Amino acid sequence: MDRVKEKRKKLRTIIREEWPLHVIIFLPFAFIVVYRYIPMAGVIMAFENYKPGLGVFKSPWVGLQNFVTIFTMSSFTNALRNTVFIAIAKIALGIVVPVVFALLLNEVGNMGFKRTIQTIVYLPHFISWVLLAGIIIRLLSQYGIANRFLSNFGMGPYIFLADKTKFPFIIIFTDIWKEFGYGSIVYLAAIAGIDPNLYEAAAIDGAGRLRQIFHVTLPCLIPIIILMTALALGRVLDAGFDQIFNLYSPIVYPTGDIIDTFVYRMAFESSQFSISTAAGLFKSVIGCIMVITSYRLAWIFSGYKVF
Repeated sequence: MDRVKEKRKKLRTIIREEWPLHVIIFLPFAFIVVYRYIPMAGVIMAFENYKPGLGVFKSPWVGLQNFVTIFTMSSFTNALRNTVFIAIAKIALGIVVPVVFALLLNEVGNMGFKRTIQTIVYLPHFISWVLLAGIIIRLLSQYGIANRFLSNFGMGPYIFLADKTKFPFIIIFTDIWKEFGYGSIVYLAAIAGIDPNLYEAAAIDGAGRLRQIFHVTLPCLIPIIILMTALALGRVLDAGFDQIFNLYSPIVYPTGDIIDTFVYRMAFESSQFSISTAAGLFKSVIGCIMVITSYRLAWIFSGYKVF
């Protein structure tokens, strides 16, 4: 009995001392519940022939028919293929480019110049795709800077964003350009944490700067590279809705459409809410599996554990 009273007293003390923290966390918690968990009830539409007039819980039940339908739609299979290709390319280059940039930037001795470069390459990360897409459209338009430059060599003009072959690569490279500076922060921090004695030992053995990079810096970065790669696998079906939605057009659907844009069109342009929900649920399930797998791989290869 005394133990119960002691626990209650301890609980009251904790609540009295920490209530401001609970108040602060209430709003984010409410946001998650209202905009993340409550809408999950709508997942039932993936198994129904949803009729807005009947509502979610009175529409006819069709089981897995909507999933069968989406896998027989050529537009969905194209979107799935494009999503995997674009996402994997973004993940691969999103690891390689920041690592290379971090290695190069680490060799810069002038701190003022180094900080200036860092600021310049970090800046695009903080610009929304709505604004950045407008800039890219103007740069790559028929009379934009890119075509003016190519015209000096007797090339073009090209309509880049209406070219089915070029569009996926434009998506990939513009995303890497936007994010590689910010993504390099982790690797710069890891480089800063390398024991200077390792470089001194390498220098005593006659290793120059290039050899030190390959035999000291890169081996020390391998664990964090493996970790970031494993964690990125959870986004293998996330090819970037904001970017593609603001840059694509019906002309490039065969190579530029992804699952997220397919879901958007099915829901808000074609009013096929059940098909849209089924496609979104498929992506969510695969994404959940990949997140669990990626965290498991991170634990196996780098000792990083979340749950």
